[in-house]
Amino acid sequence: MIDIHSHILPGVDDGAQNINDSIEMAKMAVSQGITTIYATPHHLNGRYETLPQTINEQVHILNQELHKHQIDLTIKSGQEIRINGEVNEYLTKKSAIALGDNTNYVLIEFPTSHVPKYSKYTFYDLQRDGYLPIVVHPERNAAIFKHPSILYRMIKRGAFSQLTAGSVAGHFGKKIQSLCFRLIEANLVHFIASDAHNIDSRGFFMKEAFEVIEKRYGYGLVEQFQENARAVSSNEMVIADPPIEVKKKKLLGVF
Repeated sequence: MIDIHSHILPGVDDGAQNINDSIEMAKMAVSQGITTIYATPHHLNGRYETLPQTINEQVHILNQELHKHQIDLTIKSGQEIRINGEVNEYLTKKSAIALGDNTNYVLIEFPTSHVPKYSKYTFYDLQRDGYLPIVVHPERNAAIFKHPSILYRMIKRGAFSQLTAGSVAGHFGKKIQSLCFRLIEANLVHFIASDAHNIDSRGFFMKEAFEVIEKRYGYGLVEQFQENARAVSSNEMVIADPPIEVKKKKLLGVF
């Protein structure tokens, strides 16, 4: 299993704070059946600024530590990039990196409270230059939570999205879990990833999430999500069914 979104690198953002934290997270990941993790520290989000050189160096060090501890897990470089009008320039100048630093897939994060109006232009620029934007944890964005059609329009224009495993498993509450199901059913989801920060409240939950998906939708969808993660690692196109509008929730038995 491949996890395309995590904060396992030590001391670079709000994820693992030291190498011991990283090692414990790695052990938990392996217990979940994860074999490869993309370390994706925040690029620029108002609190943290992580340079690609730092990420690559820390990934190398962490892989050495995992080998020394005989932990069968591979770490690859990546970044979680907060949306702004300069994302394309950052990627072009290599001050921000895509997943693996050698694919066209890019993790894009929105502010928690809203989706900036210029986002569609940023996405257009990214796609024009061959990048494939992946909207991370849309289920935890207040604007998308209220108006899922915002995500629908992005997916319809060629973007992808990634739900947090903990959200699917219900660890962020029933309302967010319900939105996850609605987004999945509307073909608006292409990846499940951990966004793991620690081994406690923000753990991996990948195994649990896929068990929920299998029980609700069947193993075929589990395979599709896992195959999409593998496709990213080889820079191939992922499986993407045509998106549909999210159905409005029933209110007192009436749509």
